[in-house]
Amino acid sequence: MAAIASRYARAFAEVVIDLRMEPGQALQELNAVAALVTSSPELRTVLQNPSVEHTQKLALVDAIIARLGGSRALRNFVAVLIDQRRIGQIDEIAQQFRHELNQRLGIAEAQVSSARELGPEEKQLLEKQMAAITGKVVQATYLRDAALLGGAVVRIGSTIYDGSVRGQLRKIKENLVSG
Repeated sequence: MAAIASRYARAFAEVVIDLRMEPGQALQELNAVAALVTSSPELRTVLQNPSVEHTQKLALVDAIIARLGGSRALRNFVAVLIDQRRIGQIDEIAQQFRHELNQRLGIAEAQVSSARELGPEEKQLLEKQMAAITGKVVQATYLRDAALLGGAVVRIGSTIYDGSVRGQLRKIKENLVSG
């Protein structure tokens, strides 16, 4: 299913870029619709129900998009998801869309796990260091993991940078065993 969500996300990203839309705004609009569809089982049921007329579904989508202040491109995209019976995957598509936009805009997504809550200065320094390593602007999400003992573990894509005390102890153990 991830491949399907990725395909729709890429297509919408191309539309956003081709129409020179503000990527952040497009992401915010798509996330708002995804949150609405995900949080409302009734809405999802109506949009997925084949016995509800297509024109009624589109009228409902038009009302939702208008109320949210969404773009025409978003309305058309949601209509395509309904037509292709993919509206139930809108949340996953929105997540993939964020990844796709970030990739196209040269933004690296990082997940930082640390033993304690990092302060604003520490976060800024860490993001600056990650930007120097990757050559990209870094958007980081932060998690607390007491099992690390100290330090931090950073995951960017499939690459892991382990600067934790636990990781350093593991390296020392490996050196002692192999040496």
